[in-house]
Amino acid sequence: MTGDSLRERGKARRREAILTAAYELFAERGFDATSIADIAEAAEVSPRTVTLYFPTKLELAMEHFNAFVDQLAAALHARPAGQGILDTVERWLREQADSRDRFDELHDRMLQANPQLKGLCRGRLADVVQDGARLLAEEQGRRPDDFAPRILAATVASVIAELTHRSEPGDLETAMTFIRAAAATLQRG
Repeated sequence: MTGDSLRERGKARRREAILTAAYELFAERGFDATSIADIAEAAEVSPRTVTLYFPTKLELAMEHFNAFVDQLAAALHARPAGQGILDTVERWLREQADSRDRFDELHDRMLQANPQLKGLCRGRLADVVQDGARLLAEEQGRRPDDFAPRILAATVASVIAELTHRSEPGDLETAMTFIRAAAATLQRG
């Protein structure tokens, strides 16, 4: 075990402690009522340590969702040749559902308690929607500004938002049936 790996593991543990403390406090007290000092105390680090890892409270609040959206964008761009966008989205959603953990539940609680953060997440997802619309347009041989790929990408984004925040067994299958039916309708139209 090298000093670097110990140091990196220590940094990862501090980062996780900060995120967990922040999300618990945001869920309990609210985003606006929680200070960096509160987060530092709960994470057992200094306020300076919190801001070294996360320069602003908003960056801290959005960290988990930004990583989630970045993973979706990466999956869309790294899909194997010949694999359709909707197949890629379905595979990615299944992987996300299989890997959900206690921290995902905590993140969901935080968003439910802070509608302003939930709104910011939906806005961030809109960025990926625009990219998804472009990719769908390419796949369908359409122009990027055509209505069909834009509305389908927006539908997919809405479904993703719902599935990631509250879903029951079988919801993914229902969602993908809905998305594929919407895609088929748009292709006919």
